[in-house]
Amino acid sequence: MFVQQQAIAILDSGVGGLTVAKEVMRQLPREKIIYFGDTARTPYGPRSPEEVTLFTEQIVDFLIQFKPKMVVIACNTATAAALEHIKRKLTVPVIGVIHPGARAAISSTKTGQVGVIGTIGTIHSGAYTAALKELNPVIDVVSEACPEFVPLVEQGQFGTPKATLVVEQSLSEMKQHPIDCLILGCTHYPFLMNPIQEVMGPDVKLISSADETAREISTVLYQKGQLARGNEVPIHQFFCSGDSEMFSKIAHQWLGEQIELTPIVWQVSNPS
Repeated sequence: MFVQQQAIAILDSGVGGLTVAKEVMRQLPREKIIYFGDTARTPYGPRSPEEVTLFTEQIVDFLIQFKPKMVVIACNTATAAALEHIKRKLTVPVIGVIHPGARAAISSTKTGQVGVIGTIGTIHSGAYTAALKELNPVIDVVSEACPEFVPLVEQGQFGTPKATLVVEQSLSEMKQHPIDCLILGCTHYPFLMNPIQEVMGPDVKLISSADETAREISTVLYQKGQLARGNEVPIHQFFCSGDSEMFSKIAHQWLGEQIELTPIVWQVSNPS
């Protein structure tokens, strides 16, 4: 098999990485995707970095059997905890979702006041602040953990009045800061884009790490001469470790098409 026709492997703690998958399907329609959502062990946010790294490594070991040309860690918590470890482990390119989002925010902000929302694990890691400061040392960063967002999305409640209420409550403090852009530092959060924008107001630009990560994937594959060729329509493969019915429902709603889903029996470990 020519490397151009090999798949892009995308992994996430659950359905959040579907936001990345959707953008890859839109921007790179020739590319085949193999996706793994660890829905049995979501959310990753409350877990230790060591546990998140272990889970990420287990999923990567599963995905490598398909000989992908690239691995995308489409989970901010896993990117913060495990990106460098997985990069050392693999010979194919490995992309995370934090630096693409940070670069987009630096390009977008006019005031130098940037907000970041994410899981507890992502916010506590300081990964976004470090990435932003690396690009612009004088940038002012305000971070806020929103632990209730991921469970809402995983339960398919992102379009409900409950979701709107949770977003309003969770962003009450962030709204008080004079930021002009807000990084959605979790790939689940674009599911809540509308209520987040409504709460933050029209003067705050929302930065989706999913959109920017898809652009990064395109750039890396182009530079390596590995973009898929031909007019063949790819058949994507999806795997999940938890509720396959809910995963399929959310995937169909988000991607606008039925998917080929294979449930995987996974050893589940609960947060301590």
